[in-house]
Amino acid sequence: MHYILFYDVVDDYVARRAQYRSLHLEHVRRAYERGDLVLAGALAEPVDGAVLVFRGSSPEVAEEFAKTDPYVINGVVTAWRVRKWMTVVGEGSTPP
Repeated sequence: MHYILFYDVVDDYVARRAQYRSLHLEHVRRAYERGDLVLAGALAEPVDGAVLVFRGSSPEVAEEFAKTDPYVINGVVTAWRVRKWMTVVGEGSTPP
């Protein structure tokens, strides 16, 4: 099962994230190495959010990631939400 974590970010996201970027990327790498995180990245043109795709049996992995992310803790992310994603094609998909 997959879950998508959507981030809404501050208007000056690129500038504001700079001081927390290395901490955030380490947080991302650890989640990826554990096998929880599949893909992650900022939205572009405009840079106004980010999307992270998690694999797991419940949304808790994505929720815990967000709660402990330096971007969230330090106010770079203004809001976040997790959505269940019903994948049907591709590596690791879970077709009905």
